[in-house]
Amino acid sequence: MTFEYIDRKQCKQEAAELLREAQVSPKAMTALYMALLIVLNLFSALADTGFFSVFITILVSLTGTVLAAGFSLYCMAVRRGERAEFLTLFDGFSFVGKLILLSIVLDLFIFLWSLLFLIPGIIAAYRYSFAFYNLYEDPGIGVMEALEMSKRQTLGYKSQLFVLDLSYIGWNLLAAAPALLLSFQMSRDLFMLMAYGVPAPETYFGLPIFALNAISGLWQLLVALFYFPNYICVQLAYFETAKRTSGVGRGAEPPQADSWSGWNAPDGLG
Repeated sequence: MTFEYIDRKQCKQEAAELLREAQVSPKAMTALYMALLIVLNLFSALADTGFFSVFITILVSLTGTVLAAGFSLYCMAVRRGERAEFLTLFDGFSFVGKLILLSIVLDLFIFLWSLLFLIPGIIAAYRYSFAFYNLYEDPGIGVMEALEMSKRQTLGYKSQLFVLDLSYIGWNLLAAAPALLLSFQMSRDLFMLMAYGVPAPETYFGLPIFALNAISGLWQLLVALFYFPNYICVQLAYFETAKRTSGVGRGAEPPQADSWSGWNAPDGLG
């Protein structure tokens, strides 16, 4: 097993250049993707309580999984220098069953590892982080095969993927700022209700919850325009390197015996 140290800054620069040359605007594609997610989340928020609400929440989550597949397929096309139309966002519906099954199995695996402790759960999340990309590239493979391929591909790369995510944490916190502020205020009001019987207000910051959710979503959309396509493209660069060095994945070639360019590490965060 071989792996390489990946130059994160160079990957980000290359991704930015590819996105500038994309035939379909990455900002426009991101805006469409995020706008659809906002509409879905608002629809879920408006659903009544009870079984119907649970059904809508599950449906929204699964639809989001399919749209995420479409956005990744767009970024894959950008990296190949190909044109991907806006309808690419909906290409995941052609293998929606496998997407849903992989999402369920992946969440189950991470949950079971998390029962041991937080760290094993985090390691499991990175161990299987390429499973969806494997399925996107080849929808004909099975769910367990996609997971096993990711397990082999991420050997030696989990710590680098973790550092990659940390490098985008500022953007994530900025995008989540309004939602975090609202959650903090609602948690405070819930405490006041439970501890002192003070009823929660019907509005926050002078606005109803529905309006605040809409504002939060629009803010996330605005922030995502500046980093999200780059993040996915950089992740794909890591994925392509992992395929090449592991010899696992569509189009990957088995590494040569003398092609060692990294160092071996145990299957932890390495």
